[in-house]
Amino acid sequence: MRLKNKVAIVTGAASGIGRAIADLFVSQGAKVIYSDIHKKINDFKVSSKKAIYVPCDVSNQEEVKALIARAKEVYKGLDVMVNNAGVGGLGGILEAQADDFDRTLKINLFGVFYGTQAAAQAMKKEKVKGNIINISSILGTVGMEQTLAYCTSKGGVGQLTRAASLDLAKFGIRVNAIAPAFIKTKMTKDILHDKKFNQMVISNTPLAYVGEPKDIANAALYLASDEAKYVTGTTLHVDGGWTIH
Repeated sequence: MRLKNKVAIVTGAASGIGRAIADLFVSQGAKVIYSDIHKKINDFKVSSKKAIYVPCDVSNQEEVKALIARAKEVYKGLDVMVNNAGVGGLGGILEAQADDFDRTLKINLFGVFYGTQAAAQAMKKEKVKGNIINISSILGTVGMEQTLAYCTSKGGVGQLTRAASLDLAKFGIRVNAIAPAFIKTKMTKDILHDKKFNQMVISNTPLAYVGEPKDIANAALYLASDEAKYVTGTTLHVDGGWTIH
């Protein structure tokens, strides 16, 4: 039990990467608050002793603050914050719409800012040497055509992680990020089903296959555990080698 008695929040936990992380944390002894924008998760059946579900729109700062407060109310504190909630989006610089750009940054970048800040404030107040994990993307490191807002938001997540880790190191709070490549989730189902796009992904991945949510969950478990107690401010690329190029 690598997270025994730890309290964790995972945003975007209704499905995909977030769900895999939350489920793995529970199996490793953590008490987990699953959170997503949906009012409920139809297949959520975890006992309240191990986990609860709390709806939250991460683009709303007050809702994020309430989510953090819920951890203290139910489980008496917070040890791990996983800022996973995010959206995709297509469009290049010539046709990008300001409203779409703003929405993507509000969820993918401001949502991470809100979650990191609120979690860090709670941990500092309770003198908890906790850790914060932000889900970035390989597209925060490398560019891709027609993904302007997404690349911008995920690039910001990497820099936010680095800067926040310096601010919080003095309190023993670690801040790291994970940068997945294209992973088999509901969000990527349609584009990966396209044979041409799928082949592009495979050809750019030295390991020559598409990753699964559990690959990212395993990385999050490492960063959340004491095994990573000397790791902060880094972005761990879990990408089959994509960013080696």
